[in-house]
Amino acid sequence: MDYKKSKAPRNTVTRDMNQLTEGVGNVYETIAIIGKRANQISLSLKRELDSKLQDFSVPQDTLDETFENKEQIEISRSYEVLPKPTLLATQEFLENELVYSGMNRDEALK
Repeated sequence: MDYKKSKAPRNTVTRDMNQLTEGVGNVYETIAIIGKRANQISLSLKRELDSKLQDFSVPQDTLDETFENKEQIEISRSYEVLPKPTLLATQEFLENELVYSGMNRDEALK
């Protein structure tokens, strides 16, 4: 998914809990679903950023010398202005883009 084209807000937004829990029926399960998706998004963004920045890495013997590349800075800034993973996951949840299955009682007790 292209997170740069997401309709998620860039700032924190107050949400109606009744609207969030309509599909699931439980506040805690809703939060767990959004939280798990936010973790997946965060890992995906981190891997993507690391792979783009790896092109700029130069093996060095010392950490004293750090060279900054303008392209590297621009790439980092583009990821900094993206909405936070929690906001992206919440937007996906509200747009019914997430597929999840209900937990059974045995899984919840583990």
